[in-house]
Amino acid sequence: MAKLPRKTSTLLLKDLIFAGTCRRIWTFWMGYMADCGAAPMLITALILAIPYTIAPCSGANVKIGVPENYDGIFPWYLAKLSNLPSNYSELAVSGDEDGIFGIDGQFLYATKPLDREKQPSYSLQVSFRASPVLQNIRTSMHRQSFTVEVCVIDKNDNVPTFKKETMRGSVQLGLLKGISFMQVEAVDRDDRNTAHAELRFSLMEQTPRIPSSQMFSMDSISGEVSLTEEGSSTLDPEMCGRYKLQVMVKDMAGKANAFFTTGTVTVEVTGNTWASPDPVRLQENLPGPYPIPISQVKWSGSQAEYSLEGEFPEMLFTISREGVIYLNAPLDRETQDQFLISIVVERPDGREIAKPVELRVMVGDANDNRPTFPQAQYHAVVKELAARGTEILTVQAADNDDPKTDNVRIFYRLVGQIPESPRALFRVDRDSGVISVQADSMEGTAPQYTLTITAEDAKGLNSSCTVVVTVQDENNNPPAFAQHEYGPFHVPEDAPLATTVTSVLARDADVRGGDSWQVDYRLESGNEEEVFTLVTDKQTNEVSLVLSKVLDFERESEYILVLSAQNPVPLVRGRYGPASTATVSIYVDDVNEGPILSQSHYEVTVREGEEPGRVIATIRGYDPDSHPIRYSLQGDTKKYFSIGKYSGELKTVQALDREENSTYTMEVIAVDGRNSSLSASTLVTVQILDVNDNSPVLVGDYSWKYLCTPRWEDQALVLASRDSDGPQHGGRLNFSLRSDAAVRRNWKLTPINDTHTNLSLNIPYLAPEVYTVPFTISDSSSPPRSTFINLPVTVCTCNVRGNCKIAAKPLEGMPTIQSAVGILLGTFAVIGTILIIIFVRLSYQNPKEPKETNQERAPLKI
Repeated sequence: MAKLPRKTSTLLLKDLIFAGTCRRIWTFWMGYMADCGAAPMLITALILAIPYTIAPCSGANVKIGVPENYDGIFPWYLAKLSNLPSNYSELAVSGDEDGIFGIDGQFLYATKPLDREKQPSYSLQVSFRASPVLQNIRTSMHRQSFTVEVCVIDKNDNVPTFKKETMRGSVQLGLLKGISFMQVEAVDRDDRNTAHAELRFSLMEQTPRIPSSQMFSMDSISGEVSLTEEGSSTLDPEMCGRYKLQVMVKDMAGKANAFFTTGTVTVEVTGNTWASPDPVRLQENLPGPYPIPISQVKWSGSQAEYSLEGEFPEMLFTISREGVIYLNAPLDRETQDQFLISIVVERPDGREIAKPVELRVMVGDANDNRPTFPQAQYHAVVKELAARGTEILTVQAADNDDPKTDNVRIFYRLVGQIPESPRALFRVDRDSGVISVQADSMEGTAPQYTLTITAEDAKGLNSSCTVVVTVQDENNNPPAFAQHEYGPFHVPEDAPLATTVTSVLARDADVRGGDSWQVDYRLESGNEEEVFTLVTDKQTNEVSLVLSKVLDFERESEYILVLSAQNPVPLVRGRYGPASTATVSIYVDDVNEGPILSQSHYEVTVREGEEPGRVIATIRGYDPDSHPIRYSLQGDTKKYFSIGKYSGELKTVQALDREENSTYTMEVIAVDGRNSSLSASTLVTVQILDVNDNSPVLVGDYSWKYLCTPRWEDQALVLASRDSDGPQHGGRLNFSLRSDAAVRRNWKLTPINDTHTNLSLNIPYLAPEVYTVPFTISDSSSPPRSTFINLPVTVCTCNVRGNCKIAAKPLEGMPTIQSAVGILLGTFAVIGTILIIIFVRLSYQNPKEPKETNQERAPLKI
C-alpha cells in the first residue's frame, strides 16, 4: 500500500473524526425546529450535508448547530470550512473569550463541551489572507474575514421546578365547577421552544378526602386549580376548612422519560358574601333624581364583573362595577307590580363564576288611576209594573291601583236622567253601584230613559257611563171590540174561495207592537165545518174573516160566528170579559148553480162485434137547484155512440171492430135545463175487448226462393205469419204439415218464434222440381182459428256458390223464325219507301238553271 504524504494523512484523519462526530450528533437534529433564529432552509441544508455547512466566505455569515454536553473525543471538530480559497494563509478565529474554539487546517473545532443554559450561541470571526490568482499582477495581500455563528442545540438536562416553594390559595363558597381560584406555576431551564420545557401538571392526592376525594381538579397545561362538580356542590368550611393537594409537574409534555418534581398546595376554604340581597319595596312614580341606588351585592373572591338579567325594560335597572344596583326611571305599578332581577357574576373573560343571585323589587301603589267602567254604555230592562226597590242593573267600575289599599274604593252617583220628567224614578247605591226603581210605579212613563252614572275614588278621580233603561210593557190591558155584534153580511153561495167576508178590530191599550198588544183571534163557535178562516194583520191587529170552503145555500143558508180576542201572553192584571167577544152574522144568498156530475172520468169496456143499441154506461148527474139536465156527446166524430138526452144512457150505434180502433175517447156535456150557460163535462173512455175473429195469414213472397238438392245443411225457407187479433187470441201461431205420409217424409217445419218457422227438406235428396207444400197456420185461441196454405217451393240443383241451376226452356208466346223474317222484311220495305219519298221531294225543290239567262231576269238566290 502506497504511503500517503504527511499533510494528506493528517487531513484524512480529521475528516474521519469529523464524520464520526456527525453521526453521534445526528439524533439531536431530528427533534428540533429552527434554532437561534436561523432560517429553516439553512437548518435543513445543515442536516443534509453536515460536513459542508459552511457557506461561501466572501462576505457571507455561516451558522452551525452544535449539541450541548458533548462527551466524545476532543478536540471536537465541528465543521469544515471547505469554501476557503485555495491560496489562503494566516487563518485565525476570534470572538471566543473562553478560548473554546480553534481552527486546524480548514476545520473549526471545540476543545470542551458546550452548555446551552450557560451560553446558547457564539459569534466567531474567521480571518485569513488571500494571494492573487492571476500572475504578473502585483497586488498587496490584505486580510479578509467572515462570521461563523455557533448555536448550541438544547438537550433535556434540567428538571422542572415550582416557582414557589410554598403554594397557597383560597376557594370561596359558591364558586362554580371549572372556575380556577389559583394557578400553580413551574419553570424548566431547557429550551422553551422545544418539548424539553413543555410542562404538564397533575393533581396526585387530596388531603383530607372529605366530603369527597374528588373535590378539586387541575388543568394539565395551565396549572389552574378549580372545583369539580362534586366539590362545587359539597364544599363546606365547617366540615373542612383546609385542604392539602399533592401536585406534580413534568417536562417533555409528560412522557414516560420526562423529569418531574412534586409539591404541596394548601387551599383555604373561605366564606362568601355572594348571596341574594333583601327584597326592595319602591313607590311608583318616585320623583328622583335618577339613578337611585336600591341595593348592592359583592363577590368576595377574585376580581369579578356584574350584570343584570330579567323581565324589565332595557336600562331600567343597572349595576356598577362595585355591585351597586340602580333604578334609572320611574316605576308604574299598574304596568308591572314587581320585578325579579337575576344578578350574574363573571370573570373578566366572560366565564360565570357562581350561580346568579336574585333581587326582588316590589312596587308600591300611588293613587294615580281614575276608576273606569268596563263599557261606556249599558242596557237594562224594567217592567212597567215593577215595585219600588226593584233592582235593574249593577254597574261596576275598576281602579288599577293596589286593591289592598283605599285607593281603589269607589263611590257611585246618578248625575243625569233623560228625559228628566218625571224625576226620582231611579237611584244608584253609593257603594255597590246597584241601580233600582225609586218610583212607586212605572206606568205611564216614557218607553226609555238614559241615565248617567259617575264612579269616583277617594282622591276625586272619576269617570262616567250611560245606562239605557227600557220600560217593558206588561199585559195589563185586555183587547176589546168596538161593538158586540157585526153584520149580517150577505155572501153569494158561488163566492170564490179566499173571499174576505169582513174585517174587524179589537183594540189593546198596551204598547203598540209588543206581545201585550198583539191579538190572537179565534172562532169559538159557528164554524164547526171550518168554512171560514181568520187572517190577522200583525201590523194593525185587524182580523179578516176569509171564505175557505165552497158555500151551499141548499145545505146551509146562515152562519152565526162567535169571535174572541186574546193576547199571546198571559194577562198580568184583570181578565177577559164580554168586551173581548163579538158575534158575526153571515147570510148565504142562493145562486142558480150548474149541474154536477158524479164522476170526472168514466172507463167503459165493450166486446168487439157486440150488437148495436146496447147500453154500455149511464152518466149520473144532479142539479143543486133541482133543475132538469140535458146530456150530449162531443168528440164522437164517426158517430159510433149515442146518449140519452135526459137519461144519460150511453149506447153503441154500430158494431165495433177492435182491429180498426181499440180505444174511443169522448166528452159528455151536462147542461142546466133552465140556463144553458151552466154546464159540466166528463170524459168517457171506451176500451174495445178483443174477440178471436181473424185467422192467421202467411206474410211475404216466396216465389223467388228455392232449396238446394242434395240438401244443404242449415238451408231453410223462413216463413212469416200474422194474426190481426190481440195477443190473447193471436199469441203464438202454430205451423203444421198436412197429414200426408209423402209430405211429412219430404218436408220439415221448425218453429223459430211465435210468428216465424223454418221450412226445410226432411230427406237428403229430392228431385229438382217445383213442389206444392200443404200446411196449416193456427192461432192460440180456444177454439183456434186456422188457415190452410199450399205453398209452391222450388227445389233445384245448386252450384258450388249456392246458385240454382235450371235448364233453359222455350217461353210461351215467343216468335218463330218465319215470323221474325217477315217482320224484318216488312221493316226494310217501310224504310225504303220513306227514302224514295224524301229524294223525290228534294228533286222538285232544286230544278236545273238555264245555261244563258238574263242577269236582270234571274231571281236573287237566297
